[in-house]
Amino acid sequence: MNSWDILQQEIVNCRACPRLVAYREEVARTRRRAYRDWVYWGRPLPGFGDRNAWLLIVGLAPAAHGANRTGRMFTGDGSGATLTAALYRAGLASQPTSEHRDDGLELRGVFETAVVRCAPPQNRPSRQEIENCLPFLAQEMALLPNVRVVLALGQIALEGYRTLLQRQGVAVPPIPFRHGAVVPFPSPLPTLLISYHPSRQNTQTGRLTPQMLDEILGIAGGMGGNLRSEK
Repeated sequence: MNSWDILQQEIVNCRACPRLVAYREEVARTRRRAYRDWVYWGRPLPGFGDRNAWLLIVGLAPAAHGANRTGRMFTGDGSGATLTAALYRAGLASQPTSEHRDDGLELRGVFETAVVRCAPPQNRPSRQEIENCLPFLAQEMALLPNVRVVLALGQIALEGYRTLLQRQGVAVPPIPFRHGAVVPFPSPLPTLLISYHPSRQNTQTGRLTPQMLDEILGIAGGMGGNLRSEK
């Protein structure tokens, strides 16, 4: 097996957090009525996307009836629908929808991951659960040498990434959460870009609009080299 295969196996087989293991498996057993005919994934999620990516998108965690059901990051829920449509408009995805892991979606120059790999109750992982998962993010980043921009979606993703940098010996001051903020780091570290998470709570209230997400991806492309110009 290559390094990616080994890492993905480690992630999928992880049972380090008893609360998350119990929750993800209970959700997979009981299922939501709308998805009663599905066989839920119900395991931790590896990252997904282009292994030559220049843009790394870091989210919070799989949604209980989204990625925890479908087995692929940002797939099968409102967040995934919003993000994938935006990536498609930016020329970074092969199609505007992300519904299941065999739907043919390909990302171009983008890799999607999260600070926590199991669906947490109420989307609220504990600090210890986040810290247990961060080595997986570190290993993914080590296997993604071309990443020039990290896009943190939401406060928890931002704090998780900041904690990872601190673990790696990087002096990182507190970073206030502000949508659209750009945080440069010394080379070879990627530039950090911050956005609201594309959750239904944010999109349905207008806190994050499609135009705002398009602008964020435009900023990322300006810093990292949008692959539209490389085709």
